[in-house]
Amino acid sequence: MRLPRSLQARLGLSVGLVLTVLWLLAATVTAVIVRGEMDEVFDSALRETAERILPLAVTDIVGREDAGVTQRLAPIRAHDEFFTYVVRDAEGRILLQSHAADRAVFPPYDGPGFRQTASHRLYSDAVLQDTIRITVAEPLAHRAAVAGEIRMGLGLPLLILLPVALAAIIGAVRISLGPLRRFRTRLETRGARDLSQVPADGLPTEIAPLAATLNSLLARLHRAFEAERSFAANAAHELRTPLAGAIAQAQRLQSETRDPAAAARAAEIEATLKRLTRLSERLMQLARAEGARLRLDHSADLRGIARIVVQDLGGADAAGRIALHLPQTPVMSDLDPDAFSILCRNLVDNALRHGDPSAPVEVTLTAGGELVVANDGPVLSRETLDRLTARFERRGDSRDGSGLGLAIVAAIAERIGSALVLASPRPGAVSGLAASIRVPTGVQGAAAVDW
Repeated sequence: MRLPRSLQARLGLSVGLVLTVLWLLAATVTAVIVRGEMDEVFDSALRETAERILPLAVTDIVGREDAGVTQRLAPIRAHDEFFTYVVRDAEGRILLQSHAADRAVFPPYDGPGFRQTASHRLYSDAVLQDTIRITVAEPLAHRAAVAGEIRMGLGLPLLILLPVALAAIIGAVRISLGPLRRFRTRLETRGARDLSQVPADGLPTEIAPLAATLNSLLARLHRAFEAERSFAANAAHELRTPLAGAIAQAQRLQSETRDPAAAARAAEIEATLKRLTRLSERLMQLARAEGARLRLDHSADLRGIARIVVQDLGGADAAGRIALHLPQTPVMSDLDPDAFSILCRNLVDNALRHGDPSAPVEVTLTAGGELVVANDGPVLSRETLDRLTARFERRGDSRDGSGLGLAIVAAIAERIGSALVLASPRPGAVSGLAASIRVPTGVQGAAAVDW
């Protein structure tokens, strides 16, 4: 038999079983002791009956005119006679007997004291130099019936008290494990990126060290992640100045050289440095998405941010390729404007890079706070879509881009309690890709900022 996995069920079951076994053992021992005491009481009653009846029987027998005549005493009223007796002389003739006495029950007299047959318990005694003898018999079934009633009296409470006791045990165990249940609930409800300490107040001493170890592990993980994010952000920030200087030198080399081959190599160096610059910017965005505060104490209208991002990206290289759709009413959200800008910029940039250059990129912000960026292009499988949110994952064999854009968007979405939804083909079309995310809306702070 397999034990239940629940600690509460295990404790309740084990304590209940132990209590049941101990109760049955106690009831059995009590029944044995009571049976022994009961036998002593009944034996004493047999002897007392014989000693009280025998003097009266002697008086009656001695005063008779007809010797050797059997006299049966008639009952005063009908009743069950548990003790029956016979009075006999030295020759074994019955001189006196109770009204319900069965002669077959009484064996021949073989001296005073207790005897027992297959069906009765007997006591015998004699007076007048062993000439008048009495034997009192009690059916063993009577004793068995009394013992059964006693066992029933001891056993019946088990049917009532055991369920009540088990319910009380389960209730006590449940109350005792309340702090452990609250600790588990705190762990279950927190997000995957929440590495703060878990309150462990009220935990039993057997569980408290586990909670302390868990909190220590969370603290070490938090420090490790913070160090990783800090390194990525600082490294990317420190690279910006030397990269800008290197790009300027490459551009100067192109303008000063007269050698076409050298100019081409300088152009390749400039393009590579610009890709490295974009990668450093994405690393800083990823560090911000994973570590910075994303919800503010005030709200801002997201329409202005979306408009600025689209104007910035829709320059000479993407003139006329972006179609922006905004609602008439403000879309107020406490999401950090910089975080929303990162969301919007990465989604639109991804659509411009990997979408059909001849088709527009549709950017839609709804009044409910849903941002949808859709572009035309080939249909992607679900496996491909699931991989696109991984870090440094690019579509197909493409080497354009950093492979971090959708990973940054997914990280922000997770931290604000939303989800990045990728659909291919686009809803209502047979081709393309649509990326959507819902941001928190509504004025939650003390003031609203209009953009």
